[in-house]
Amino acid sequence: MGRIQYFSTVLGELGAMLVFMSPVTFLPLLLIPFTDEWNVFLPMILVPVFLFLVGEILNKLPRRKSGIRLSAALCSVALVWLVFAVISVIPFMMVLEMSFVDALFDCMAGWSGTSFSMLGDLSKVPETLLFWRTFMQWVGGFGIIAYTITMANRSGLNQSPYFRSDSRDERILPAMIATGRQIWAVYILITLMATGIILLSRVPLWDAINLAISGVSTGGFIPRPGGLSYYNNTALEFLLVPIMIVGSVPFTLFYASYRKRSLSFLGNEQLKLLIIFIVFGSLLVISDLYFISGYALSESVRQGLFMTTAAVSTTGFQNANPHLFPGVTVVFLTMLMFIGGSSGSTAGGLKLSRIALGYRGIIWWFRRTFVRGKVLVPFKYEGRTIAASVGEQELSKNMLVIILSVLTIFAATLVILQFHITSFGVPDLLFDIVSALSSCGVTTGYVSPTMPLISKWVFILVMWIGRLEVIPVIILFMGLFRGRD
Repeated sequence: MGRIQYFSTVLGELGAMLVFMSPVTFLPLLLIPFTDEWNVFLPMILVPVFLFLVGEILNKLPRRKSGIRLSAALCSVALVWLVFAVISVIPFMMVLEMSFVDALFDCMAGWSGTSFSMLGDLSKVPETLLFWRTFMQWVGGFGIIAYTITMANRSGLNQSPYFRSDSRDERILPAMIATGRQIWAVYILITLMATGIILLSRVPLWDAINLAISGVSTGGFIPRPGGLSYYNNTALEFLLVPIMIVGSVPFTLFYASYRKRSLSFLGNEQLKLLIIFIVFGSLLVISDLYFISGYALSESVRQGLFMTTAAVSTTGFQNANPHLFPGVTVVFLTMLMFIGGSSGSTAGGLKLSRIALGYRGIIWWFRRTFVRGKVLVPFKYEGRTIAASVGEQELSKNMLVIILSVLTIFAATLVILQFHITSFGVPDLLFDIVSALSSCGVTTGYVSPTMPLISKWVFILVMWIGRLEVIPVIILFMGLFRGRD
């Protein structure tokens, strides 16, 4: 496949996705009659219009619709999140007169489910735009669920009876659309239930809707200046904890329960790990705050439980500044963010499935070193015996993602330190970079509208890479230079 034909196929796949998604981005416009913010109507409607027009143009490019290589399919996936973010800057630039870089930063944070922002005083931002950026997180979270489910069911490890496809076609975006059509009702139902739970804290309905959308998508945007401190509501913080956990649970469990009309959570390895990390992680952070920082026990519990859950679920909510925590606590929370939530959820990070698979792989490897060469040691994952060839291939891909993620953090840190002399220590900077890669958004304070231009571009790139788990973006860059073979 030549370079032109290769990227014609990539862009054609991208165009089909843009056309499909354009009506979805029209939905925030329905709020304008209620907010009476008609000045944002034209900038907002340009987003679905541009998505549709660009998609139609790209969709007409000649391309293969069968026999597509996996690299081309992954390139199109990487471009989807990038193009969505680029087109979504229109209302921010037109209404708020933000620079392109700052607007792109917020839109990439939105589509990647990261709560970093370049916006200043939110009280001066139209409510329609505040909802639009939260809505981006919700749609982006839905998209990442469909993407991870699609990829998991191509691996040979996680064949779900609900999403299995007999097709050998490598096209990923059509499979994502098909998966999305199956699960959208459950996603909306969970969001509505989250809204009802948040209303128990007696916050206004508008805030409850935004917080529910942000929590279920593990995004973290809050529609009020000052973040959670604006509400000064301890009950709200405790009610957000189970919502963050729900966002980081494998969505296939909710869908299976919905289909079978019975709970299907027992025995899931990722869910077990999630509970372990939250429970024991919270106890460690609470202990650090109580014994090292000297916080009152009630305050240690409030901040420790919430911040640990926010880190594991990679939700950008925060009721404290990690910059004020003991150094050992910051390092521990950095590790939790790096690991992240479950595969098949809206959470970011390496994913608990990789931790479980890596652990099984290490045990398998060491067991094989103690037996004779002809003795077969079975590789077991989630209670099933996996063929050795499949296990070795999946373990190799697993390690590749981990290594590339570490290298991305290392490179981003070096670039920022090379061009920006900052008063923030390396642990605080690393915390924010890991937060960006894990699509979290909890910050020690380095990320702000006053950060240097080079830092903004680094964080935009890291958020994009991290949301798609590194591989698609790297393949895209490789394709730009290779494009054939």
